[in-house]
Amino acid sequence: MTDGETGRVFRLAYVPGVTPAKWVSTWTERMPDVPVTLVAVPAAEVVGLLRDGGADAGFARLPFDRDGLSVIPLYVETTVVVVPKDHAVAAADEVTVADLDDDEVFHALDDTIEWTVRPGRSAFTRPATTADAVGLVAAGTGILLVPQSLARLYHRRDLTYRPVLDAPQSQVALTWPTDATTDLVEDFIGIVRGRTVNSSRGRTPASPPEKPARRQAQKPAQNGSGRRAVPAGRKRKGYRSR
Repeated sequence: MTDGETGRVFRLAYVPGVTPAKWVSTWTERMPDVPVTLVAVPAAEVVGLLRDGGADAGFARLPFDRDGLSVIPLYVETTVVVVPKDHAVAAADEVTVADLDDDEVFHALDDTIEWTVRPGRSAFTRPATTADAVGLVAAGTGILLVPQSLARLYHRRDLTYRPVLDAPQSQVALTWPTDATTDLVEDFIGIVRGRTVNSSRGRTPASPPEKPARRQAQKPAQNGSGRRAVPAGRKRKGYRSR
C-alpha cells in the first residue's frame, strides 16, 4: 500500500447469494489501514453501480453487459428448483427440466440464468425479484429455478429445493471498471486469485537489496621471469647447501 492510500476505503459491491466474507477477512489481515465497505445491491443494478462509481469492484452473476468492465469469472453454481414441500418434486433427489413440463414456472425480472427454452409453462406474472418469486412459490402458485445460493438465502420452512441436472448454470464473477483499475483493486484481485502476500503483481516491486561484490582471490605475485615468487621463509627446491 502506498502512502497515498492511507485513510482510503475499498468499496465492494455484491449481489444476493454471494458471500464475500472469506476475501474480506484476508483483506482485513493484509490491509488493516484500508477498511472495506460492503455494498449489497440487487443483481440487476450492480453493473450500473460500478459504472457510476458507487463501488470499486463487485461480485456479480454472469451474463451481464461487459462494456467498459473487466471481468474475472470465479465459480459456477448448481441450478435448483424451489417447490413447496408437498410438491411431487420433493420426493426425488434430483430432477431434469423435462420433469417440470407441467408446472407453472416463475421467471423473475432479476433472473440471470441464460435459458434457450424456459422450462415448464409461464406463470401468471413475472415477479420483480427472486425474493418476490419465492413468496409466490410459498403461496402454491408456481415453482422457481434459481442458483442454489439464492435458494439457501431465501429458505423457508415450507419450501424445499432439488438440483436440476440439465439446466443452464449461473456463474459468479468479480468485475470492476477497466479505466479504474487502481492499486487497491489490484490488491483485491490478488486476494481473490489466491496470491500470497509477497506477490508483486499489479504493484511496483521493491528493488532487491544489492548483493555485496565478490572479492576476487588475489593471484600470487610473479617475478620478472614470469615465475611465481616464493613466499618468505620457504626455500626453493633444488641443490642443498653443503
